[in-house]
Amino acid sequence: MRSARWVHSCRRWVRTRVPRRVWATLLLAVALLGAGTVGYPLIEGPEWSHFDGFYMTAITLTTIGYGEVHPLSHHGRLFTVVLAYGGIFTLAYFASELVRAVVSGELGDLIGRQRVDDKLSTLDGHLIVCGHGRMGRIVCAELDRQRKAFVLVDKDGPRLEGFPYKCGLPVHGDGTADEVLRKAGVERARALITVVPSDAANLYITLSARQLAPKLVIVARAEEEGAEVKLRRVGANQVISPYLSGGHRAVQAVLRPGVLQFLEMATRPEFHDLQIEEVRVRPGSGLAGRTLHQSAIGRDLGVVVLGVIRPGGELVYYPQGDAVIVADAVLIALGKRQQLDVVETMASAPKG
Repeated sequence: MRSARWVHSCRRWVRTRVPRRVWATLLLAVALLGAGTVGYPLIEGPEWSHFDGFYMTAITLTTIGYGEVHPLSHHGRLFTVVLAYGGIFTLAYFASELVRAVVSGELGDLIGRQRVDDKLSTLDGHLIVCGHGRMGRIVCAELDRQRKAFVLVDKDGPRLEGFPYKCGLPVHGDGTADEVLRKAGVERARALITVVPSDAANLYITLSARQLAPKLVIVARAEEEGAEVKLRRVGANQVISPYLSGGHRAVQAVLRPGVLQFLEMATRPEFHDLQIEEVRVRPGSGLAGRTLHQSAIGRDLGVVVLGVIRPGGELVYYPQGDAVIVADAVLIALGKRQQLDVVETMASAPKG
C-alpha cells in the first residue's frame, strides 16, 4: 500500500513538474533503450543475451563506446548506427526543449502552479472570494490587510497575473463549477464571498457552494432588487447590495455624520483606539457560564458589551450585568484592540 502510494506521488510529481515535450523526449529515449535491448539478441542470435543488448544499447546511445560486447554482423552494425544517430538526435532535442522550457518560463510556471496546489490542499478555515472585479479587489485587499488566508477564484486569467496578495492564493476557473470550488477547498473553508458582477453567476455559485458545504457561511453580491430573495432562497447567509449600501451611507453622511464617523472608526482595524469586534465564547472557556458582572470584562478591561447573539440566533441589545454568558454565544464588544484581544483569549482558553 505504501509503495503504491509512493509510486503515485512520483508519477504526480513528474506529470506536474516536467513539461510534456521534455517528458515525451524521455519516453523516446526509453523506447530506444528497449528496442536495442530486444533488437541485438534478435539480430545477432542466441549468443547475445538481453543484458548484452541492454549494455550495448546504453554505451551506444550515450556515445561512450567502450567496445563491442560480441563481434557484430553487418546487420548488427547497421542497427548500431541507427541507435547511435537516434541517441544523438534525442539528446540534442532533449537539451533544446529543456533550455526552451527554462527560458520561456514554462518550467517555472509548472512549479509555481504545483506549489499553489500543494498550499491549497493544506488550507483549512480560510475564506474564498469569487470574482476579482472592482468590488472583488476591495474585498481581497481588505482580507490581505487583515492577514486573513483566502483563495481568489476568477475565470479571467489576466486578472490573476501578478497576484499582489501575500495572504491569498489564486485559482483560475469558473466559480460556478463544482470542481473549481473543490479545488479552492470549499469543504474546508470558513466562508465564501461571491462578488461576481452577474446576479445569475452569484446565484449559481451560492447554490453550488451550499450543496458542497452545508455549514459554509456565504455572503453574496446582488445587483437587482429581486436578486436578494433568490440568493437567500438558495443558501446565502448575507446579501450585499453595493448600490443600496452606498445610498444608505450617503444619507447617513448628511443626516448623522457623527454616527457614521464613529461606526467607520470602530469597524476599521487601523484605528486601535476604538474597535467593535465579534467574540465567540467556546464551550469550557473562562467566560462560559459566568455573568457579565462576574467576568469583569467591563470593570477590569473597560470593554463594553453592546449585544449578545445567543446560539439560537436571538440578539440581545445591551445586556445587563446579571446576563449569563452561555457557550457558543457571540459577544458584540466595543473597546481597544489590546483589550479585545484579552477578551478573545478568555473566550477561547479553558477555565483556570
